[in-house]
Amino acid sequence: MRRTVARALIRPLVLAATLTAIPLTGAAPVAADSVVVGGFPIDVSQAPWTVALSSRDRFGGTRAGQFCGGVAITRTTVLTAAHCLTDDVLGAPPNRVHDLKVIAGRTNLLADEGQEIDVQEVRVNPHYDPDANTGDFGVLTLAEPLPRSSVVTMAPEGDPVYTPGTKALVTGWGDTSGGGAYARHLHAARVHVLADSRCARAYPGGPEGTYRPGSMLCAGEVEGGPDACQGDSGGPLVASGRLIGLVSWGSGCGRPGNPGVYTRVSDVLHTLETAAAGPQKAPGSA
Repeated sequence: MRRTVARALIRPLVLAATLTAIPLTGAAPVAADSVVVGGFPIDVSQAPWTVALSSRDRFGGTRAGQFCGGVAITRTTVLTAAHCLTDDVLGAPPNRVHDLKVIAGRTNLLADEGQEIDVQEVRVNPHYDPDANTGDFGVLTLAEPLPRSSVVTMAPEGDPVYTPGTKALVTGWGDTSGGGAYARHLHAARVHVLADSRCARAYPGGPEGTYRPGSMLCAGEVEGGPDACQGDSGGPLVASGRLIGLVSWGSGCGRPGNPGVYTRVSDVLHTLETAAAGPQKAPGSA
């Protein structure tokens, strides 16, 4: 299974526009060489928090308009990647994309199961830096609630699931070959959380990108193999039933020495909690 963001020539793993002949800046398909497909099909009931972002007006109906992934953190709140919500991808500011929907409870994108829910509000992390890929998350508010069983818990800072070596599962409908073979059925890949030092060596800066451990998480396999790819951006990385990452970027898909980079959910949680608390007054101020 592969990702939907900066994964190929260091770009966010958003769905390639070759499916609809709509040019998307920096969203070319991933090169197929050196890619090991390590994913497998699953039923959405095995990862019910996994949702698809859809715009048929923008991406056509071949795959129900799916272009990115997302994850339900409350019955009416979905997290995704900020780079999925840019004008380059959507063709307009996200709050002006009138057919933007979340598809939930659906294994096969072209089936009738599950729900297609309108997105009522879009908030992109104000600290998102598209050049550095930092703060790569956005928040979608849904017009209707999802079932309670669709919600996953966010892992806070200090949770042992962030420990290197932890087994995790990434899910999505993205490229399964690295060459543009986009899935209609939900796929998953088993990966391991890797040490920050390993990702820092893989992405020290320059054309390969810069890994920043405070806001990013490294996962995959040292020797290459199972990975996310184009079309999986914003999708969930889950360990022991807790959300730890959002598919974000990388160099290629499944290449040895180039593990996947995810938005670190503990940083997302901290950002959301800080925003909810509002500005803090200095002691003694009126």
